[in-house]
Amino acid sequence: MPRRLLAAALAAVVAAGAGYAGRRLWIKSDDLLAPVVVTQGADAAALAHPSLGARLAVLTGRGAAGAGGERLVALTFDDGPYPVTTPLLLQTLRDLHVPATFFLIGRDAEQFPALARAILADGNEIGDHTLTHPDLDHLDDAAARSELVDGAAALRGVAPAPSELRIFRPPHGRYTLATLRVAQAAGFDTILWSDDPGDWRAISGDALRAHVLHHATAPEIVLLHSGRVETVASLPELVARFRQAGYTFVTVGELLRRTTPAELNRPVRVSLGLQ
Repeated sequence: MPRRLLAAALAAVVAAGAGYAGRRLWIKSDDLLAPVVVTQGADAAALAHPSLGARLAVLTGRGAAGAGGERLVALTFDDGPYPVTTPLLLQTLRDLHVPATFFLIGRDAEQFPALARAILADGNEIGDHTLTHPDLDHLDDAAARSELVDGAAALRGVAPAPSELRIFRPPHGRYTLATLRVAQAAGFDTILWSDDPGDWRAISGDALRAHVLHHATAPEIVLLHSGRVETVASLPELVARFRQAGYTFVTVGELLRRTTPAELNRPVRVSLGLQ
């Protein structure tokens, strides 16, 4: 191959490698800067689309989380309520003396209103998970607002609680900047999570526990699902390990009162003694 063509080929390989590496770093910064909460007064654009400076800071460690404070963890359960697994989950939480936050689908709560009321009766908290559980990033602003507002109205109709008018979680964690702004304008804090162990798919209890314990942070919001028997069976060991590490279990509402959005969005990694 002529020297000129070889040089051009090498330059193309280097450029492709640099482009791939840059894309990997960009994706990594997305993961590191993904918001856990977007409160009503937050700069939604800065959280949804971090600046280049913020990305460089977190990739170089200059945007590292602080020293951390009180060890608080909120267990959150999406979807439902369901006639079999939700009562089992509630009994387990009751036995463990753990409060939790349930992000309920409005239509499901209307179908099983007694279960929605039982969640509140046990001292848990209910949040809005929309009326019908759509992918909000596929909806226009008016349709997204309708899902939020109508979902909260459905919950309020069967199990009135102040939290229904304040905290909201987008189904599947799918949202756009427009979604966040619609939620803010409607009076909601958008609640995502610090850790998703993936119990929305078929995973073993051992895998779920290992994931949650390995990814522990302070403060912490754990995404779980109400319809999973393996999840319920994993709770006693998870709760015991967190308590041994000095954690207190709280609802999302209490977590918001006792921490700042900055602490929640940049939590500190905590070792729970796993190898």
